[in-house]
Amino acid sequence: MAGKTKKSEASSSSSRNSSRSSNHREESVVVDYGKNKSSCGYCKSSARSSISHGLGTQSITINDYQDLLDRGWRRSGCFLYKPEMEKTCCPAYTIRLKAGDFVPSKEQLRVSRRMQRFLEGTLDCKRPVESVEDPNASTDTCSRTHLGVSSLAVKESSSNNNEEKDGEENIMRFLSDQVGNVVHACSESGEFPDIQFPKASVKKVSQAKRKILGKGSEDLLYSTNIAFQIAATIKRSLPDQKDGNQGRLLRNITDENGPSPKLIAEKLESFLNQLAKTSGLSVRACNGHLNFYSAAKHASAYESSQTVSVSKVSAASSESKGCSLKNSSENTQVKRRRLEIHLKRSSFDSEEYALYRRYQMMVHNDTPDHVTESSYKRFLVDTPLIFVPPTGDGTVPPCGFGSFHQQYVIDGKLVAVGVIDILPRCLSSKYLFWDPDFAFLSPGKYSALQEISWVKENQAHCSTLQYYYLGYYIHSCSKMRYKAAYSPSELLCPLRYQWVPFAIAKPLLDRKPYVVLSDFSTLQDRESLPPHVSEDVMEVQHDDIGKEDTNDFLMYDDEGMMEPEYGSSDNEQHLASVDVEDGDVSNILIGLTGSRVKFKFAFRPSERSYLEFQLRRYMRVVGEGLAERMVYSLE
Repeated sequence: MAGKTKKSEASSSSSRNSSRSSNHREESVVVDYGKNKSSCGYCKSSARSSISHGLGTQSITINDYQDLLDRGWRRSGCFLYKPEMEKTCCPAYTIRLKAGDFVPSKEQLRVSRRMQRFLEGTLDCKRPVESVEDPNASTDTCSRTHLGVSSLAVKESSSNNNEEKDGEENIMRFLSDQVGNVVHACSESGEFPDIQFPKASVKKVSQAKRKILGKGSEDLLYSTNIAFQIAATIKRSLPDQKDGNQGRLLRNITDENGPSPKLIAEKLESFLNQLAKTSGLSVRACNGHLNFYSAAKHASAYESSQTVSVSKVSAASSESKGCSLKNSSENTQVKRRRLEIHLKRSSFDSEEYALYRRYQMMVHNDTPDHVTESSYKRFLVDTPLIFVPPTGDGTVPPCGFGSFHQQYVIDGKLVAVGVIDILPRCLSSKYLFWDPDFAFLSPGKYSALQEISWVKENQAHCSTLQYYYLGYYIHSCSKMRYKAAYSPSELLCPLRYQWVPFAIAKPLLDRKPYVVLSDFSTLQDRESLPPHVSEDVMEVQHDDIGKEDTNDFLMYDDEGMMEPEYGSSDNEQHLASVDVEDGDVSNILIGLTGSRVKFKFAFRPSERSYLEFQLRRYMRVVGEGLAERMVYSLE
């Protein structure tokens, strides 16, 4: 299939679009691939349970693509697809937000503040360090990593009690922040669900407690039970994770009893090794606790009070990951960083490709042979959208309409790229890839906030540009739930294509994966929802979690495409009878050897039967208006 939809590199260049003659009518031309059945990237079903309708295209106008979005379509390169919602295993609802109504959550505000602190130089990054073995660590219950950057030194102090207390509070606050950053990084990378976790709190272990713990605890200084809190939070937030396939995403941190504090602590310890922590301590995960020990084996150093000093951070350390706080008592010069956001037309860029390759392999564990230059171009560079240049008359934004890459550059280094389409009524977010070293800055959430701001700012140049489209929302996929956090969002009804507030849709989707949302669009609040939802408007589907949108984008290939299935079903009859266009197909433009002719003039009546059925199915999925505007190519 990829070969059928692939286009040349020039398809996204300005020369192709600018060279179009003003006398040549720009048009949308599509090839109907019909129904596709494939394995699902979300629920990981072994059956070919993901069902969608596909169209190939080399050119499509921005108005036609906007209308396709508003009927539940989406594009991957030059391939357009729409889930057959009432049949597919994981129904995917188009989700959008009116930018002017956006109200940021506390977490989203924290993301903005974290980036601001990073740019101001009050949030610093450190290099990762190597792990070392601890001979006293039990291999079945504990692991240990040395945190060997020397900016934190624990030493004997002759300070008074207030100074001693301040020093202890400094190190506990510092370690708490480091653990919190690692929890956040685990959530960003998909190791943990994308939910709100409690704040980590590292406490001092008293000398009396060390004596009770016995041999091997002489060097124990601080400890946190954050892994137990994380396990409890996951159980509360995902109460059904043990019963369904949702546990597959959490398999690295769960056992037969559900989320395991022991496994979670070990996962945090491994991230502490990967993200460099600036201390003279070592960390050990022991039976669900994260314990911090003296790197030097001198118990006498801890029989008296300790204090912490935070040393100067080198400029070279700003290129790596992890976060640390600076001591305000040190007279170090703050290193400010510069963030630049560049919007450019979609085209191949070797630096972007290198970043994409690193992101896919490190974050999604893709193998090198699956992250090729050709697949990258097909997925994120090639575009069928016909570019519309700015007009200066208040109808087109200064960048024009079309496909773009939004680059995030910090101090000259490319750290993230957002792939977006800018259309008459919206900015449609397609994909984001970023430098894994910057996971602690939540690049996905930060870029979404920037894209929402872009829409609001550009309404002055194009009054119709009001919405931010976040792609598909699958309620059973925990990694997609962050999309609904951009409030107040709306979901597209899969039958009547009306927009329904997420607050109304959520309790319905909690019950069933497929819902005709417009049947409940008049409900004002959750309290007014019926005690059960009629089987007439919903069907039971598999409820599961999986990877993010990249699975949908990459699942279509020559082997994955099936021959269209033309048999009628009860569901198709239901679709035809409930507010779905099934109009006259005689006016559909057929593309034949370079010519355009209406269907009613293209064939003799005896030759029309088979194609007429295809055209009726095509009209049903794109709508009568689009069916008559776009060219149905048979070339």
